[in-house]
Amino acid sequence: MKKTLSFTDVLNLTFIEQMKKNSRIISFGLGIDDPKNIFGTTKNLQKKFGLNRIFDTPTSENAMTGIGVGLSLDGFIPIMVHQRLDFFLLAMDQLVNSAAKWKYMFGGGNNVKMLIRLIIGRGWGQGPTHSQNLQTWFAHVPGLKVVSPTFPSDARKGIVNAINENGPVIFLEHRWLHSLKEKIDIGKKIKPSRIGKGRILKSGSDLTIISHSYSTIEILKIYKILNDNKIKFEHIDLVSLKPLDINLIKKSVSKTGKLLILDNSSTSFCSIGSEIISQLIRINKNIFKKEPNLLTLPDLPSPTSHYLSKEFYISSEKILASISKLLSKKIKFNKQILRKELHDIPNQEFKGPF
Repeated sequence: MKKTLSFTDVLNLTFIEQMKKNSRIISFGLGIDDPKNIFGTTKNLQKKFGLNRIFDTPTSENAMTGIGVGLSLDGFIPIMVHQRLDFFLLAMDQLVNSAAKWKYMFGGGNNVKMLIRLIIGRGWGQGPTHSQNLQTWFAHVPGLKVVSPTFPSDARKGIVNAINENGPVIFLEHRWLHSLKEKIDIGKKIKPSRIGKGRILKSGSDLTIISHSYSTIEILKIYKILNDNKIKFEHIDLVSLKPLDINLIKKSVSKTGKLLILDNSSTSFCSIGSEIISQLIRINKNIFKKEPNLLTLPDLPSPTSHYLSKEFYISSEKILASISKLLSKKIKFNKQILRKELHDIPNQEFKGPF
C-alpha cells in the first residue's frame, strides 16, 4: 500500500530494509549516531543493527574511505555518509587511487563495492565551503558511477542499485530535497537494475528541458506558467549523471530540436550540461534547430550573504527568460509573485542551517 513519505523517510526505511536482507552491509560516518541522525536518514539504525554495523568515525575522511575500501575487499558493502560533500575532499586520494581503480589494477579479480553518500548544502549558513556541488569531478574519474536523484522513489532505487553494483557509487543528495514527499509503496520489492537511466516527467514537442536533483524542483515550480502559455515542453530528470542516459536525451532532442539544461554545478566549463551538448553534436551535428542553452551557477564560490545568494542561484525568472529566447516567444507571468519566492530556504518549515 502506498504511503506519503519524505526523501528522508525513504532513505531511512530503505537502509533498514537492505541491512535486514544482507548482513554484510555496514554504514559509518561522522555523526551517524548523533541525535539528529544525519537529518533523520540514519534514525534507529544503530539501535536495530548494533555498533558493529553502524558506527561513528573520527574526523579523518581519507582514513575512513581507506577503511571502506578494505572492508569491501573483505566482502562487506560499506555505505559511507558525509554531512556535506565539501568534507569529502580530504578523501579524494583513496577514492580516486584505490576505490575507483581497484578493479582495473587487479584484472577484475576484486571489486570495491561501496556507496558514498554526499550531501549538498544551500542557503543561509552554508557559504563557500558547505555548498559545493562537485559532481563533474566525480564523473571525470574512471571506475566511478554518479547518481543524483530528485524524488524519494528514485533515491530508493538508487540505493538498491548501488548496493548491487560491482564498483563504487557516488550518491549525491541535495539537502533541500530531504523534506520532499511522494506516495510510495515501501513494502514493494525493487528488482536491482543497472545505473544509467533517466526518466521523462512530462512529454512535449516544443522544447526539451533537462534537469536533475534540486534543479528539477525549480522546473516543477514553473510548470503552470509554461502550461498557461501553451508551451509543450518535454522534461527529463537525469537521475544518473554517469553514465548518462544519452539515448533518452537524443530521442527527445531529435523530436524538439531545442534544448535547455539546468546544471546544479558552478560554471559551464567541463560540466555535465556541456558534456550532454557535446555528445549530442557528435551523434548528429544537425540535431539542434536552435543553439542550446545551458544554465549553471556562476564561476564563483557560493556567497554566505542572504542577498548575494539570491543572485547566485538560478531563479524562475532566469529559466523563463531562457525558454522565451529558445522559443522566440514572449512568456506571460506575474513577476511580483515570482520575486517573492524563497531563495534561502526550500520552504517555511525548513530548519537550518544544517
